[in-house]
Amino acid sequence: MTTKLVIFGTGDIAQLAHYYFSTQPEWEIVAFTVDAAYVTDETFCSLPVVPFDDVTRVYPPDTHQMFIALSYSKLNALRRDKYIAAKELGYSMASFISPKATILNGGAIGDNCFILEDNTVQPFARIGNNVTLWSGNHIGHHSVIGDHTFIASHVVISGGVEVGERCFIGVNATLRDHIKVENLCVIGAGALLLADAAAEGVYLGSATERSRVPSTRLRKI
Repeated sequence: MTTKLVIFGTGDIAQLAHYYFSTQPEWEIVAFTVDAAYVTDETFCSLPVVPFDDVTRVYPPDTHQMFIALSYSKLNALRRDKYIAAKELGYSMASFISPKATILNGGAIGDNCFILEDNTVQPFARIGNNVTLWSGNHIGHHSVIGDHTFIASHVVISGGVEVGERCFIGVNATLRDHIKVENLCVIGAGALLLADAAAEGVYLGSATERSRVPSTRLRKI
């Protein structure tokens, strides 16, 4: 038996959500929805697009679930707000958990989560609501990922780490064990975090500078 699904969004992440959910036979994607001001076409991915104000009339919450397919824009505030709005309309929120992810925490994962391939979630870790784990992350044992957080690819979160709500953690960041990242933190790509991160903190990794030697003068390439 399939569950009918409406996806909020008509951008790249919505297209990806359509792709991933479509690989699982338990889901039947029936439509997309966005706020009326952002309806630019009648269809997306060959499915109807309906204004969010009309969605309960056309696709009622007693027979459909919803997934909010939005990015980390405004430190995840937009995705959080639409998640709350959909729940207030009565929708159950779907999660996508890739069968190619290694989930060892007994399913302690909230709703409206987007967990892609090659993630490892170790035993006793907990994933909150409305969390995105892009491809290839390591979530260590006994760690907690707060609601509405977005974790990009190939992030290493060691054991016993607590990540607050509405955080963003960039590609290839590394967090040592038993530290606490407060709400609304940005941990940049390639950052190495060895101590607690204060709320609203921005922690950036060092970018690689261009060499003074041009590529045409390199002897071994």
